[in-house]
Amino acid sequence: MKRLFVLFVLSLFIFGCKSNSSEVTKTTSKEQPFVWEAANVYFMLTDRFHNGNKANDVVYNRTNEPAKLRGFMGGDMAGITQKIKEGYFDKLGINAIWFSPVLEQIHDSTDEGTGNTYAFHGYWTKDWTNFDANFGTATDFKELIDTAHEHGIRVLMDVVMNHTGPVTKKDPVWDNNWVRTEPSCSYQNYDTAVNCTLVKNLPDILTNREEASDLPTPLVAKWKAEGRYEQETKELDEFFQKTGLARSPKNYIIKWLTDYVREYGVDGYRVDTVKHVEEEAWSSLNEQAKIAFVEWKKANPEAVLDDNDFFMLGELYGYGISQKRFYDFGDKKVDYYANGFDNLINFQFRSDANKDYESIFSNYNAVLQNDLKGKSVMNYISSHDDGHPFDKDRTKTYESATKLLLTPGISQIYYGDETQRSLRIEGTNGDATLRSFMNWETINNPETKALLTHWQKLGTFRKAHPAVGAGIHTMLANSPYVFARNYKDDTVVVGLDLAKGNKEITVADQFENGTTLTDHYSGKTATVEHGKVIIDSEFSIVLLHQ
Repeated sequence: MKRLFVLFVLSLFIFGCKSNSSEVTKTTSKEQPFVWEAANVYFMLTDRFHNGNKANDVVYNRTNEPAKLRGFMGGDMAGITQKIKEGYFDKLGINAIWFSPVLEQIHDSTDEGTGNTYAFHGYWTKDWTNFDANFGTATDFKELIDTAHEHGIRVLMDVVMNHTGPVTKKDPVWDNNWVRTEPSCSYQNYDTAVNCTLVKNLPDILTNREEASDLPTPLVAKWKAEGRYEQETKELDEFFQKTGLARSPKNYIIKWLTDYVREYGVDGYRVDTVKHVEEEAWSSLNEQAKIAFVEWKKANPEAVLDDNDFFMLGELYGYGISQKRFYDFGDKKVDYYANGFDNLINFQFRSDANKDYESIFSNYNAVLQNDLKGKSVMNYISSHDDGHPFDKDRTKTYESATKLLLTPGISQIYYGDETQRSLRIEGTNGDATLRSFMNWETINNPETKALLTHWQKLGTFRKAHPAVGAGIHTMLANSPYVFARNYKDDTVVVGLDLAKGNKEITVADQFENGTTLTDHYSGKTATVEHGKVIIDSEFSIVLLHQ
């Protein structure tokens, strides 16, 4: 009975009872160009999103019994492609996707006291030149990117340059001119955060090594066994001759990573473990990726989406927007924005989300329109490795959507934010509780559908209007709360916590008197009179555009 009452109250408060209230209003404004600083990004663990090909569920003899949520569960690139084709991301207003790494992972499992763990997450690379069969094939990767582009969705490839996968019986350690196996990072200063291993048994690539290094012995043996050695070394020779770069470990990996841009048209990188690699390495990666992107565009003019440069997003753990351009190691401050990055993940937002709307919006606007002008941050409420999300119990799911999708900067939806996927899974250890399989089985439940519709309305509004994420923020009224955002010729006015029914919204001088505006949330229209519009809807939110 209590559950039914809660559902009833939610439906009245957010969506009313009319059958057409679940429809997502299509914007009638002219199409705006894609702007990375205003992107609406969807992030998923490839293995945990959707199983598109059951034939690749068990490969490489990965048959050890894993601890709960620490083994492969069947999600793959084909599954992501299926959901793109179904229009799931279009309806959610997504214009960029980021999925966890799909390159070949270590074949064996590890056990660090939490039970057997496989590399389902994709961050334990074995071979940067090959796709992991659990995730799919090169054909699957190409189809995913091509399909995304057909839907106007950019693709951020999740890349790792800091470390290989753990050492196991099946996965030998690379040569000592490639990796260090100690000491572990202690994070006392720059050196103890960079020239060290993240954790025990996670060999650290010698990205600071400038001398030429022969290929790692285990990789050579693997390529020869697969019949790929001659072709791979031929391509390496051509790359190093063309670029003039030294055959150092980081430059081998830069070659391997930029191949995916040059061949498939990857639009950008999400870069893992940024602060654990010398910033100069990231500058080099960015330089070569931009060259590769230009080459892909030249070779594939019919597939080019726009004239944006290659985009780089960094996971600089602990960085927050209040730090502006510099990350402080204690003995050294580094400006990663000046070393290849267009955007950094904002680890601060999930705590800032506890503040009121205007405090968040005005503070973010102040930084983004000044210190980070031309750059941006990516905000999130939950992720795959943050044990302190904004709403771990999923009791503020509507508020989560409203704050995340209306805050200046890039928004990152973590798979299941929009469907109330649980972040508390009994019997798990550590971050495994954040990594359950996508709850597709509840997608048609009334409660889930209502919540998803809220995310869809806000998401499609954000997608249609770069002003939401990249525009200048101006508060128009405090009570009821109304604000405007302006980006070039795109203007929107948003009202939150409004009265249901007939409501008067101040638009001030944002739109001329006599202008007809549409409320994207309800689909209602109104004409501006004396700097105001009257909207009659059952909702407490108004998303106005011309």
